Amino acid sequence: MSEFSHIDQNGRLRMVDVTSKSSTQRKAKAKGWVKISPLAVEQIQENSVRKGNVLETARLAGILAAKNSSQLIPLCHPLSLTHVDIECLVMDEGIEIEALATAEGKTGVEMEALIAVSVAALTIYDMCKSIDRFMEITDIKLMEKSGGRSGSFSRSSD
Repeated sequence: MSEFSHIDQNGRLRMVDVTSKSSTQRKAKAKGWVKISPLAVEQIQENSVRKGNVLETARLAGILAAKNSSQLIPLCHPLSLTHVDIECLVMDEGIEIEALATAEGKTGVEMEALIAVSVAALTIYDMCKSIDRFMEITDIKLMEKSGGRSGSFSRSSD
């Protein structure tokens, strides 16, 4: 067997075979941040952005993205997600996005949570770019995960 799980003996990329793995309850939480101007924050809070409700659109875009992770990441297994939740917390300096993904399966849901945050952030950017061209999408990271052979992971909150 190859030293790398996604490369076969001939050096070709492959999807990891999870056939013999047991299904377990999987959960992952990811966070990210969109730094945004006070004017854009104000318009988001007042729901006066011309393109519509920024937070609700970002939330739904993140859920849709999580459901389609295997279409975006070439070697990502398609999963039957049991739940995806996205929270957008508006602060003076911007918006913190948190995504939680869960599934019963043979492989983790980290990519689904990370993609949900990423696409939610990109949606905020798209909807607010006419207000603030200096927005920054930053600090997208896995915060915690559980389930599976590799066990649990938790990053201290920051």
